[in-house]
Amino acid sequence: MNFPPAHTLHVPVGKEVFFASDFHLGAPDFDTSRAREFQIVQWLDSIKDRASAVFLVGDIFDFWFEYASAVPRGYVRLLGKIADMVDSGIPVYFFTGNHDMWMFDYLPKEIGVTVFKNPQVWDINGQRILIGHGDGLGPGDYFYKFLKQVFRNPVCQWLFARLHPNFGIGLASFLSRKSRARNLKKGGDEHFLGEEKEWLILYAKQIEATHHFDYYVFGHRHLPLEYEITPNSQYINLGEWFKSCTYAVWKEGKMQLQYYSSI
Repeated sequence: MNFPPAHTLHVPVGKEVFFASDFHLGAPDFDTSRAREFQIVQWLDSIKDRASAVFLVGDIFDFWFEYASAVPRGYVRLLGKIADMVDSGIPVYFFTGNHDMWMFDYLPKEIGVTVFKNPQVWDINGQRILIGHGDGLGPGDYFYKFLKQVFRNPVCQWLFARLHPNFGIGLASFLSRKSRARNLKKGGDEHFLGEEKEWLILYAKQIEATHHFDYYVFGHRHLPLEYEITPNSQYINLGEWFKSCTYAVWKEGKMQLQYYSSI
C-alpha cells in the first residue's frame, strides 16, 4: 500500500501534541450539543499553553455541508477558539470523518486550519505516525465503502448542493439521528469486539507487515483503546465526547490516552 510523503512536525522540549475526535456537535439536540461544545472549548483552553499542534480526527460535527454561500449554523464557540489557537501560532489539523466529509475550503479560509480527507503519515520528532478518522479502512463494511464513494463523487455533491440548505441540512441531520438511534437500540458499538473483529486493528496489522509505524491513531469507533500491534507499534483509538471525553497526548516520544473532566 502506498502512502503520501510524511508531513514533518518538530515538537520543542516541554511541548505536547493533542489528538481528539468524534465530538459530533449538533447531536442529539441543541442543548446537549451546546453543553458538550462548552466542555470542548474548556478543554482546548486547558491545553493551549502546552500544545505544539492539535489534531481533530474526524466527526467533529454530526453533519457538515458547505454550500457556496452557506454552512451549518452554530459551533461559533468552538470555531472561535480554534481560530484563536491558530492565530497564536498553534497549527490545527482537521481530518474529515463519515459525518463531516463534505468539508471544503470554508474552515481553511475562515479560521486557518488544514483539512485532510484521507489518512496521513506524520513524522513527529522522528516517530512515524499514521493518522486518519478510520471509516472505510480494513476488511468488511462493503456497503459503507460503496456509500463513501457515492458521497465523495463530485456529481453527487453538486446535486446535493442544489437542495435548499433548510431542506438539505435538515434531511441529513434527520438521517444521522435515525442512524444513531438504530445503533443505540442494538447496544451501540462502544465495547471491544475482539482482535479478529476489530477492523482497524486488522488494518493496522496489515499495514505493519510492510510499513512500520510507531503509532496508528484513529477515531470512528467511539471506543477509547490502546492496543499493541507489535512490541514497537501501537494502535490508539481516540474514543468520543458523548460520555468518555477522551483524547491522546504525544509527549517526548510517548503517546497515551487521557480523560478530560471539566471543573
